[in-house]
Amino acid sequence: MEEESNWLDRLAALRGTMGDAPAEETPSVDESAPSSASGEAQSARLDIILERKGRGGKTATIISGFTISDDAVSELASRLKRTLGTGGSARGGEILVQGDRRKDVLSFLTSNGYKARII
Repeated sequence: MEEESNWLDRLAALRGTMGDAPAEETPSVDESAPSSASGEAQSARLDIILERKGRGGKTATIISGFTISDDAVSELASRLKRTLGTGGSARGGEILVQGDRRKDVLSFLTSNGYKARII
């Protein structure tokens, strides 16, 4: 038993000479990144389409091809609209953004880990 306490004393002395020990590193969580539920969607490619028909001549950017739940699509649409400062909606597994924002949407999606293309 005496050997064990001697070993512990030497270890404590060694720690004292090293200064503060670094805290155990934990992976940081990026809240702007897609959640784990949308990790499945990262393997699927999203299509970004410009549409004018049936909108009174106004343009809309449509994002389709999601394989995640409708709730996750709605949350992503909310973040996208807030980032771009534009209106839109999420219905039926698609996101509609008002106006021709294809390049902005593409950069947002790729920065959040999604594979996307403009059609």
